[in-house]
Amino acid sequence: MADSNAHGGPGVPPPVALPGVKQVIAVGAGKGGVGKSTVAVLAAVGLLRRGLRTGLLDADVYGPSVPKLTGTEGRQLDLDDRGRVRPTEIDGLKLVSMGYLVPPDQAVIWRGPMAQKYVKEFLDRTDWGELDYLFVDLPPGTGDIPLTLAQSIPLTGAVVVCTPQDVALQDALRALRMYQKLGVEPLGIVENMSYYICPHCGHRDEIFSHGGAAKAAKELGVPFLGALPLSVAIRAHGDAGRPGACFTDVEPYIAEAINDFVERLRSVIADQARKRTPLPQLKTGG
Repeated sequence: MADSNAHGGPGVPPPVALPGVKQVIAVGAGKGGVGKSTVAVLAAVGLLRRGLRTGLLDADVYGPSVPKLTGTEGRQLDLDDRGRVRPTEIDGLKLVSMGYLVPPDQAVIWRGPMAQKYVKEFLDRTDWGELDYLFVDLPPGTGDIPLTLAQSIPLTGAVVVCTPQDVALQDALRALRMYQKLGVEPLGIVENMSYYICPHCGHRDEIFSHGGAAKAAKELGVPFLGALPLSVAIRAHGDAGRPGACFTDVEPYIAEAINDFVERLRSVIADQARKRTPLPQLKTGG
């Protein structure tokens, strides 16, 4: 990849902040199938449940799954009288997705520049109002759309989702290095499908191995945001479009794992905000 970064390169304008949006967090993965969109939805809903104004941009234009996960399939995006996009909402969570523009069974067959164009349109033309956090669910891999995002708006940082297998961790490391090259602060790694606890006998089984993400985070010097279980309940609530039920209608250990992840992420974001805020200058007179 070229030496372009979040601050732009030759001929690339500097990123422009989204009006009214305090923090923008990218959620990415080095490969597909690791539950990235589920984690993005859980993070957004978790912060919303804590009284924070939250939005979610589904930038995975080739495989938008946020409408399914949030029970908003079939909705359409409206425009206001200024031609700006009005997000749809569920329980106060503001949502924008390519899935609201095309039928769920229709494939989006675009080259990279067209996909970049639509993501840029979503960023430039959406009226998010006042948000504390905007999560951006990225396509898996290290392609054009993360570059577009990094060059278009100032990002608070990026969360990388992986599963415990070695091959998934290798891809996660590549994703982390991509964000670092783009000048985007890695907020940390979350290990999804980390373990399974049998609901009948209570036996814990680490189907895909365990602990690799924590080890990788330590080696890279980035936060480890937590380990989320492989859970039938999370899958069922996702299929039913009821993300809030993942915090209430689940076994206590599942809710605890999700809430621990949300709190760690919130803490890391707050630390990043403090680092970006300069200390007040003391004036001395003579």
